Order: sequence, then structure tokens, then C-alpha cells
Amino acid sequence: MLSFDELAQSLPDLAVRDRTILKQAFDYAQEAHKGQKRASGEDHFVHCVEVARLLADLKLDTDVIAAGLLHDVVEDTPVTTEDVQAHFGEDVARLVAGVTKMEHVSLDTERVGKGKPRDREAEYLRKTLLAMNDDVRVILIKLADRLHNMRTLSHLSHDRQQRMARETLEIFAPLANRLGIWQFKWELEDLCFRYLKPDEYKNIAALIDERRADRNFYVTQILERLKSTLTEHTITAEISGRSKHIYSIWRKMERRQISFEQVYDVRAVRIIVSDMAACYQVLGLVHQMWRPVPGEFDDYIAAPKDNFYQSLHTAVYLEDGKTLEVQIRSLDMHHSAEYGVAAHWRYKESLGSKKRDEPFERRIQYLRDLMEVGRGVSDPNEFLDAMRSDVFEDRVYVFTPKGDIIDLPAGSTPIDFAYHIHTDVGDRCRGSKINGKLVSLDTPLRVGDRVDILTAKRGGPSRDWLNPNLGYVKTKRAIAKIRQWFRKQDREKMIAAGRDALDRELKRLGLEKMSYEQIAELFNIDKTEELLAQIGFGDIHPQAIATRLLDIERQKAPPEDTLPITTPLTPASSGAGIQIQGTGGLLTTLARCCNPVQGDAIIGYITRGRGVSIHRSDCRNVLNLRDQERLISVDWGNGDDGHYSVPVIINAYDREGLMRDIGSTVADEHINMEEFNVRTHNHIASFSITMRVESAAQLSRVLSRIERLSNVIEARRRTH
Repeated sequence: MLSFDELAQSLPDLAVRDRTILKQAFDYAQEAHKGQKRASGEDHFVHCVEVARLLADLKLDTDVIAAGLLHDVVEDTPVTTEDVQAHFGEDVARLVAGVTKMEHVSLDTERVGKGKPRDREAEYLRKTLLAMNDDVRVILIKLADRLHNMRTLSHLSHDRQQRMARETLEIFAPLANRLGIWQFKWELEDLCFRYLKPDEYKNIAALIDERRADRNFYVTQILERLKSTLTEHTITAEISGRSKHIYSIWRKMERRQISFEQVYDVRAVRIIVSDMAACYQVLGLVHQMWRPVPGEFDDYIAAPKDNFYQSLHTAVYLEDGKTLEVQIRSLDMHHSAEYGVAAHWRYKESLGSKKRDEPFERRIQYLRDLMEVGRGVSDPNEFLDAMRSDVFEDRVYVFTPKGDIIDLPAGSTPIDFAYHIHTDVGDRCRGSKINGKLVSLDTPLRVGDRVDILTAKRGGPSRDWLNPNLGYVKTKRAIAKIRQWFRKQDREKMIAAGRDALDRELKRLGLEKMSYEQIAELFNIDKTEELLAQIGFGDIHPQAIATRLLDIERQKAPPEDTLPITTPLTPASSGAGIQIQGTGGLLTTLARCCNPVQGDAIIGYITRGRGVSIHRSDCRNVLNLRDQERLISVDWGNGDDGHYSVPVIINAYDREGLMRDIGSTVADEHINMEEFNVRTHNHIASFSITMRVESAAQLSRVLSRIERLSNVIEARRRTH
């Protein structure tokens, strides 16, 4: 039987009033969960106590720890939120209600997602993340809940282990990092890695264990030298070896393509001193003792990380030629690094309500700014895409012309930078300089770049910025701002612009006969006018249509049991790599009159002595055919990963280097060209190219990029 005294040991300085509240919450939760068991067979109440213990380790206030004890009572027992409020007050009840609210999926998601588990999980995570705006302490309880669940994951089925581990690695571990709670982050990552890649986990763990004695002996010698030097200079410091965690070691091995031995050549120590001035003094002494590694010094005190992390990082060469990583920070910086946003709650409480904790308020505002990207996004999967791309991905740190640090997701462009500065700067962005040099607006930013945005006095964003194939914009935040600009424009003009853009894309893909109604149905839109408006406003980009063509064509194809023959065809030389169901054993040829490609609706024509000729369903030769009984139903097989020959026409004003630029663009997309012919007349160059592409989406992407080239008039698929 668990006792309250075991939990109280985690809180040695507990006031009498706080101890009374926690003891009441302990007894209340224990009685409410009486008889309930977890998958492991242990009492459910044990889980509640462990969650509370984790919150106590973060030095959180009494209300949060009490809410940790009670976090499941409303969800799993007859207890109501009103009952909790009556016994423990409004603050505790609000925290418990916040955690409970995350457990429920809205009816709208059930309806839209048709009850798919993936959609329910996405909605659950969306509510979890948005709860940060209500009270960050709700998320701290949820992280503690998730950490203990991961510690006991072995009792669940393999499928549930994989799902929870993947979800935790993608969402909750990065969230702990963004909140600055290093203790939770590393343990969540290692636990997830253990279940997702068990062989790699065991291998690295074994290697660490084998070298533990030698490593400890070597690091002990380094620590003694450092202590001696600091004592000589009358500097009081806490010095310790800093172990690398299993997941971080594996990440480094994967990222740099190196062996474990190469990773573990890097020793690491941490030095904690009294104040900021001492940090820089110690840095100077370390650099006097050992030669610094060029380019390996980071000053996160003068320029804190986006999650408010502060520390000095350096690397030095030891006498044996190997390297030593050194972190130097003050005690306050260390508490902030270990406990993140949680470190401020005790301090905030001790200040009293009349004083402001400005660092704490900056953290909360920062978190709310992060969540802004998801506000107003009703689709849970779209919300999580935004979180993954804008909040949880690797970061790139760049500078404004004034030297301010801007934190963006890796892969961001000058346009993302401009919209991060201000919406108006993004809308009027016309060019960019990186480190003083003019660059194109799709240039990926790198750490340390100094970015200067060139703006016009008036005007708005280009619709091309929303084209995912062109790579102008990375962040969901910038995309949302661009769409907002288009929504403010005249609707009739946007419908006309949408019609022009859609017609251009259909022509480019050789799909002029596809009706607006078909496309509207593809996007679950009732009226074609609304479809065109959404394209005009930028909510749907024409290139998105290409990615869905395969789905609509498959829906139109006849069911497999209605096909006359279901044995796959033997592919002909002209259709190498394609498996077509419906004409077992017969020679097949892709018709050159319409050049069908994977995803097109197709039909077969039984020729005299040349097997079956495969045509697009809208091929005019098929539509005008008198001998209809020789047509046969066929379907694409499972060759989605194959490559298909597609003829393309490119018209452009002739210029020097045009052929080279087209060839480079095609090569950049990893597309081979089977034929390449060019004819020039009156300074107009007409290219006839046959490409080997994977899909309609890849074709759309390469044609979009070719049309961006200087002097190119049009680039489209040839269908006749």
C-alpha cells in the first residue's frame, strides 16, 4: 500500500498548509481509483502518484502536484469537476478539467474523419497543444503523465507501443524541448528509441556500458585538472561529467554517418558557477588550458536559444588530440535548462501577485506565439503538420540587419523570414540579400546568415509563393499570412484568377477535358465557383490537383471483379516497368497518340497481331472508333513506384544557355530524358522532350520549375 510519506519525501520544505492539501488529494484520488488496475496489473493509483512525483521533482507548486494526483479522477471515475472544485478549489479543478478535456474527441472530427483512429489521435494532440494557451501547467501535467506511461509501455501490445512511441517522439519530446524541460526531453527520446529501434538501442547501450569504466577514469582526471585550476583562481564551481544519451548518440551517428567510436571520442563536462561574469572567466581559463576547436564556440548567454536556454558551449583539443566538449553556465541558467518553464512557477509564487516575473512572462508569450500558427485550423491533421513544420522541426538561427536573432524552422527562406518580422514586410517583399549578396527568394537560410529584405511601397505576395513545387515558402505561418492577403482581395477577381490558374495547369498536364465539376468533387466542394475562388485565394493551389489525380482516376476505374481477365499483362518495351491488370499474358503497348501515364483513366484496344494498345479514356482515336467491341477494360496495377514515359512540349524565346538550364532543371528532379529535340524558328525555340517520371505530381513539379526559367513561354504535356 502506497503511503503519502513516500511522496512527501520529494518535497522536504513543504509548508503545513501545502502538506494538508496534498494529503487530502492523495486520499481522495486513492479512494476514487480503488479497485482500478492498469495493463501491468498494478493499481491505477500508482500511476497518479508517479505523475505527482515527477511534478514534485520539477519543483512545481502545490496546486499542480495536487492536480497530478487527481488528473484521472474525472476521466476514469464518477467524480465530477464540480466535486474537485468543492474539495480543492477553483485552480486545482481548472487544471484537472484541462487535462480531462484533452481526452475527448470532438464529434466534428468523428464525422469528418469517419472515426479513423489517426484522426482521433490528431485531434487529441491538437487539443493538447492548444491547451498551452489556457494554462501551461496543464501541459506539464500531461508531459508527466506521458513520461510515466512511456516508462510502463512494456505492458501494452506491440502496435500500441509503436503508436505511442512514434507519437511521443514526434510531438511530446519536442514539446518538452520547446518548454525547456531537458530532464523530460532526454528520457522521452530514449524510451521512444528503445521501442522504435530496439536493436540499435541495445547495441549502443551495450557499447556505452563496455566503455563506461575507461570513460569515467579519463573524465575524472579532466575534472581534477579543472577543479585545481579554478581553485587557484578562487572560483567556486560545480564540475561534473556530462553523459550523452542513447538517442542523441544515434542521431549524431546517423546525421554525420560516423561510427560509435567516432562519436564517443568527444568527452563532455559541465561547469556550473555563481553568476554570468564567472561564466566568461571560466571560459578564458579553459581556453588557456587547451586549444579551442575552430568554429565550435557558441555563446547562448548573449544570444539565448529560442526556448530561452542559456549557456556557453565550447570544444577544445586535449593532449591526446581528442576533443572535449565544455558547457559553462550559472546556477540559475542550469535550473532553467533542466526545468525550463517549470523553473519559474516557484519563483513566481514567491514574488507574490504584486510583482512581475518578466522572464516568466516572456516565456509564456513565446509559447503563445508558437501556438498562433495553429489557431483557426480546424482540421487536426493540418494542425499537426503546422506544428511539426513550424514548431518541432530542427531550427535555423539567422540575424536581422540590426543583429537581432530570428529563430525559424530549418529550410526556411527569405519570405519566411520576412513574414516572421511583420506581415506587411512579407506582403511587400520583392527581394532579399543574404550576407550582403542578392539572392533569389527561394534560397534556404543557413545558421548565422544575416538577412535583409527588400520591399516595395505597395503590392502583395505572388501566387507562386503558395506553389509547393517551387519552394518559396517553408513555414505554415507564412503560408497562412499569404492566404489571408488573397482573401482580402475582390472575390470576382479571385474567381477569374483561379479559373486562369486552373486552366493553365490542366493544359500543362494535358487534362483539358477534365471538368471543373470533377475537380470540385475531388476536393469535396459543392460549387465550381467556390472551387475557383479557393484557387484564387490560394487555399487550393492548382499543383495540389495533380497529387490527387491518381485517387480520382482509381475511383473511376471499374472494380477488379468486373474485369474480364485479372492476370497482369506482360509489359511491352515501350511500357517497361508498368503492370496493367486485365489482359493476362498479352503483349501491351502504350499508345503514342495519347501517351497515357500512371494515374490516367485508360482503356485497351485489341489490335490485329500487335497485342493490346493502351489508350487514355479520352483519346480522340478511341472516342471516334467505330469498332467498339474491340475495346477492353484495363486498369493500372501496383506499379506506383515505376517510371513512365511522358512527352513534353516547351516553347520559349531563344537565348544562350536555355537548353542547358532546361536540362539542369530536369536533372535536379532526378528525371531521365529519353528524347530531346529542339527546333528554332523566328527566335522561338520549340523543345520536344520525352521524360521518365514517377507520377503526375512529379510531372507537374518539373513543368512548374521549367516555366520559371527565363524566356520560357509554356511547358506542358503533349497528349496528341
